[in-house]
Amino acid sequence: MIKPSQIFKTGFIAGLFLFTFSLAPSFAADTAIAPKERMELFNGRDFIGWKFFMRSNAEPALTWSVTNGVIHCVGKPPGYVRTEKDFRDYKLTVEWRFVTKGNTGVLLHMSEPDKIWPRAIEAQGQSGSQGDFWVIDGTDFKEHAGLKERRVPKRGESNEKPIGEWNTYEIICKGDTIRVSVNGKLMNEATECNVSSGKICLQSEGSEIEIRKVTIEPAT
Repeated sequence: MIKPSQIFKTGFIAGLFLFTFSLAPSFAADTAIAPKERMELFNGRDFIGWKFFMRSNAEPALTWSVTNGVIHCVGKPPGYVRTEKDFRDYKLTVEWRFVTKGNTGVLLHMSEPDKIWPRAIEAQGQSGSQGDFWVIDGTDFKEHAGLKERRVPKRGESNEKPIGEWNTYEIICKGDTIRVSVNGKLMNEATECNVSSGKICLQSEGSEIEIRKVTIEPAT
């Protein structure tokens, strides 16, 4: 014979389980950080808060280093350094320059697994093409609809400085929209993106680059 106390105990545990389960999806959806103030993602000394992924399990230290407060990337082999945490609703500022003309980029709203190249929307960093967007591994947005290639070109002429001079790359991710500016000029906008949060990656993609600032702050 089942005692009333046993029924109560069983029902209580089952109810607690269902309550906890119902909260799980909501909790998981809120793990991305929306910055409340300006933060330095690069501390000027090392790569604390970042994780490397390189093709062929190459040694990251042979590609990425920090000297005199500046990140130096030789560009080979292909790979990236990414934030350990996920972010949403932010303004990202990257100050970089090319040592030699070539290619790099910022991957936005990246999700694991790590691979070459991971699911993300790329804000192109290639010299002469900064401001282009590329969709990777199933990401998409309104302005890309109907296009056969993965690239959505920037709007207008390049606003980059000559090779060797510092460029300021500003990216505002707010809700399902991404806006990219180069040296103060709006170059492109992606709306109705199917991703709105994730990690931030800086690419090693064939060219020597230097990065002196990576900051994140609330989107405006």
